[in-house]
Amino acid sequence: MQKKGQLAIDIKDLSKTYVSGEVSVVALKEINIQVKRGERVVILGPSGAGKTTLLNLIGGITIPDNNTKYLKIFGSNIQDYSIKKLTYYRKTRIGFIFQFYNLFPTLNAIDNLIIAIELLKDNKKKDINLYEIAQNYLEKVGLGHRLNHFPSQLSGGEQQRVAIARALARIPLIGKDFILLCDEPTGNLDTDTGNKIIELIGEINENVGITCLIVTHDPNIAQKLAAKIIRIKDGMIE
Repeated sequence: MQKKGQLAIDIKDLSKTYVSGEVSVVALKEINIQVKRGERVVILGPSGAGKTTLLNLIGGITIPDNNTKYLKIFGSNIQDYSIKKLTYYRKTRIGFIFQFYNLFPTLNAIDNLIIAIELLKDNKKKDINLYEIAQNYLEKVGLGHRLNHFPSQLSGGEQQRVAIARALARIPLIGKDFILLCDEPTGNLDTDTGNKIIELIGEINENVGITCLIVTHDPNIAQKLAAKIIRIKDGMIE
């Protein structure tokens, strides 16, 4: 049994139904998951299994069905959050990595990081240098020599590294009660580049100590990356 405070994610009977007109689609049905702080977990399943829906619920992007018992992140049930509180939660507790990098095309690599973290700087943190933080995290992902390059000047793997650095650069401002949610992070990359991204996520998890949740349909990625694998099919844990 987990001691209080050890769990990053604690989910009980999580369900999600999408309704369009008279048609209802059950995306998730009574899911139960526990993830420890600092753990690296892969959610493995085929397309349409409900993996991305699960990630969106944990990330506070969508709201669970009313019959869900609880969706606790670091001990707080985000199911009860207001829209304003969910927005703050996403800003301070969640980093999303998608297979499409969602970088600002008119900003260089370091400015893509700075714009993502500058709203986290308040009067209590007025002495923090955002440029130094951004530079540090780009160096951590091996892009210290590409700070001033624009997305169009970067390869797919380099753009994904910028996206990862952008998520991680929040840590100095908010602490390690932070979850990195990765939705098919290598899906738009060639095999060699994808393997490097997998290694990078593993290294970040081990060295930085944040919680990582990775969604994939690829068993090879799951075997390489996961400390724990959760298999999902037809909206249910297998």
